[in-house]
Amino acid sequence: MKLGFFTANFTEKPLEEVVKMVSQYGYETLEIPAYEGNGQLETADVIKGNNASNIRKMAAGYGMEIQALSNHADSFLIMGPAGKETDFIYKGTPEEKIKHGTESLIRTAQAANALEAPVVVGYPGVENWGRFFFFPYGEGWSEYEEQFVERFTPILDKFQEYGVKFAIEIHPNSFVYDIHTAERALELVNYHPALGYNLDPANIVYLMIDPAAAVDRLKNRIYHVHAKDAELAKQNIALGGTLMHGDMSALDHTYRFRIPGWGQVEWKRLITELSMVGYTGSLSYEHEDVTMSRMDGVEKTAEFLKPLIIKDPYEGRKDKLFNKD
Repeated sequence: MKLGFFTANFTEKPLEEVVKMVSQYGYETLEIPAYEGNGQLETADVIKGNNASNIRKMAAGYGMEIQALSNHADSFLIMGPAGKETDFIYKGTPEEKIKHGTESLIRTAQAANALEAPVVVGYPGVENWGRFFFFPYGEGWSEYEEQFVERFTPILDKFQEYGVKFAIEIHPNSFVYDIHTAERALELVNYHPALGYNLDPANIVYLMIDPAAAVDRLKNRIYHVHAKDAELAKQNIALGGTLMHGDMSALDHTYRFRIPGWGQVEWKRLITELSMVGYTGSLSYEHEDVTMSRMDGVEKTAEFLKPLIIKDPYEGRKDKLFNKD
């Protein structure tokens, strides 16, 4: 495992400026935004000429490698919502939004191939997350399952063609929001080799799911991990419950994203389980902590996680008591 950095933490800064800044804190890999208009990397440019090679060399010059591209925004359009809720991503008819999201995600796989990045992270989206509930329309979720197969099977085939994995971020308000839906999605596409998951433990703590249990169930289908923590503020749960809406920076909000070590994720336990299932990718630090600055997070996350990362698996005892050869 390696300590990674999601450069979208500083989208207002040019990519190289961010890479240079964080490399001195011990971060080793990069996750770079790749949805259109992100300000750091445009996939249409990456696949032209020697641009990908130049970006790789730039990262290597700071002792870093590109582990993943992020297309969280455009990919969300593929299953929705397709109304005004996503006009901030792309304005158009539902059909135009689906087309835009699909083309953008496939182009991101092409760019990842050029950058020698093994993973693209994104969301499948979903038109109405509330349809996971059996009332008032019990057939709603099965219809979304049909959509997922129809819209994502050709995309996954293109990912396989480019030699890149698609890691769905398990997240509330999306088609894959817990471990059951993650396992079901794999089943729906006949365990397509390109499909796996980005485990952001903070997202599932929100639903009171154990991140370590998620690792044990999904095993080698975990292609990427976000280093992000979360807390359910004990003093507020009795008032707002676990699904409280509103501004997450409000003092009385139930749920807060935190930097690693400042929330409820048991990082030693989680990293142990990741090591046990053979995960060798990155712990990619993403900052959404409403209580402290991003630079606080840059420093504190590196200090906290770096000593916890397991570099190599146990070799086993070789002395006479454990060696029968």
